[in-house]
Amino acid sequence: MKDVAKEAGVALGTVSKVVNGLPVGEAYRIRVEQAIKTLNYRVNSYAQGLRNERTHTIQVIVPNLTNPFFAQLVNCIVSKLVQRDHRAMLCTTDGDPSLEQTHILMAKQHMADGIICLSYDPTLRAPENIPLVSIDRYFGAQIPCVASDNYGGGRLAAEKLLENGCTHLALLRSGTKLANEPNKRKDGFVSVCEERGIPYELKMIDDGTPYSEFKTFLQEHICDGALDFDGIFCVTDALAHWTRNTLHGMGLRVPEDVQIIGYDGVKCFGTMDVPCSTIVQPLEAMAKSCVELVLDGRREQAPSLICLPVSYAYGGTTRQ
Repeated sequence: MKDVAKEAGVALGTVSKVVNGLPVGEAYRIRVEQAIKTLNYRVNSYAQGLRNERTHTIQVIVPNLTNPFFAQLVNCIVSKLVQRDHRAMLCTTDGDPSLEQTHILMAKQHMADGIICLSYDPTLRAPENIPLVSIDRYFGAQIPCVASDNYGGGRLAAEKLLENGCTHLALLRSGTKLANEPNKRKDGFVSVCEERGIPYELKMIDDGTPYSEFKTFLQEHICDGALDFDGIFCVTDALAHWTRNTLHGMGLRVPEDVQIIGYDGVKCFGTMDVPCSTIVQPLEAMAKSCVELVLDGRREQAPSLICLPVSYAYGGTTRQ
């Protein structure tokens, strides 16, 4: 900054004001900006952070980026942070609770201004004085949780299958044993079936269990070349994609013999179409809510759970 001040022929304080966006005379601002350009000067934002106790960095923690849903969610969060002149410090955990806690505690060491976390650790401890916002997992009134309307999404999936003429439904779920918002997808699905008096089957397995259990379940429900049920709700698009391929391998047609609806609304590479009929999570709105909560300092006034509406998208595995 001293070099910039000398180049521009102004006081050091004038350079500081220009760099920090404070008002100065227009002639001074032009001279300082020209000197910055001439010298290729770059502000050391971490040095600023030491002085201002803000680094404009938010730690973003997700299980992985190989899952298209997590990748799209992170992309939306990073975009919203950039719009607010912040950057993301990205950490992946593969769902390892100890690694999650390590990253959480590192936020203080790296002077992160806040944390946005999709966690599998029910005992997660947040550092004092660092705002934390959770995605999909409720940790208590002091940590806001942002989620899609999972219960409403389960209801919408069942309702769409019934609207399309299905008379016997099934739900396939692979997920964590931990209490979380996505578990409500099953509850919403079941509520519609019971309200309408529709027969339904449930097949639920824990994360890490081979999908071959789903194939066994499907084979057990085939009689004379047809499934007992004609509509399936899979709680993720990845599972819906696997189920469609498995049914094709068993000689069943989708959607002619059985209709499938997934959940997430992930997009295919290239075409950006959904790979199956699906319940779409509002990723842009979820990311916006997370960023606003972690940056705006109004978490105490915010609801402990922010539940955002979902929508249905046709993707070829249901009848139009």
